[in-house]
Amino acid sequence: MLQLEDMQLLRALGGSRSLAATARLLDLTPPAVTVRLQRIEQRMGMQLATRAARGISLTDEGHRIVQEAIEILERIESIASRVSGESSGVSGHLRVVAPFGFGREYVAPLVRDLRRSHPNLAISLVLVESPLAAASGGDAVISIGRVKGSSWVGHFLAPNERFLCASPALARSMSRLKHPSELSRYEYLALRENDEDVTRLRFTQRDIAGKRATRAVTMRLNSTLSSNDGTVARDWAVDGLGIVARSEWDCARLIAEGKLRRVLPAWRLEPAPIMALTPTRQNLTIRQRVFLEAAKQAFDPVPWRM
Repeated sequence: MLQLEDMQLLRALGGSRSLAATARLLDLTPPAVTVRLQRIEQRMGMQLATRAARGISLTDEGHRIVQEAIEILERIESIASRVSGESSGVSGHLRVVAPFGFGREYVAPLVRDLRRSHPNLAISLVLVESPLAAASGGDAVISIGRVKGSSWVGHFLAPNERFLCASPALARSMSRLKHPSELSRYEYLALRENDEDVTRLRFTQRDIAGKRATRAVTMRLNSTLSSNDGTVARDWAVDGLGIVARSEWDCARLIAEGKLRRVLPAWRLEPAPIMALTPTRQNLTIRQRVFLEAAKQAFDPVPWRM
């Protein structure tokens, strides 16, 4: 028979998918988590998890039992609000991880409004440079661009193109450029993060009807000025120090105000859609489902295209 602490361990394991992360959530040591999991499996008479290259992988039985445990704990944790008759039955703690700039601009207002709608819900918004690196123990992670090679499940929130931009004066001097290869003589303001090769950009050119790409070109641009903060690189571009590749959400307003202009608009950079990531698709808690629904509503219509 499962005890309350057993269900809490299973919920933590289903959300973190590693013994170390589960231990941190429960303030235990990894060996203690291992022992408790083995005892649960012995009482249940079935294997619930297996060790995998990336930590712990739940079996089919493990997935079902974790979901049952989550639903039971959700009901237990919402007893007070349901008995008191309050309109919001969503309670507990929600941890959201997001990148600095986008988090301040769009996720913080989203969390504010979610809190107003669900006063019994405690929310932690963690803003970091690399959200996935700090995702352990998180209920939802906001990602700019699709994440490859990760076990996290992506939920599409909004489209987000990437534009090559420069100040109006610099853009005018580049107005006759026809091909990305001509960018080599200009300074590229690089955003260096996540150990990526940020000076290599892949361009695609669309046909006249705009229906599909006809050519793809990968170029390495020259960069002697870089930052790990996208806002800094963007502001340098406004000041005329070079060209920069920025997300639509970040530069659309400056383009509309005339502070930035697009360079080579006939060529398209790889888009970076706004995604919400969750540890699993099936075992979502009420808190996660409420957050995802609120996030989808917040980005419909897309605010940077209004």
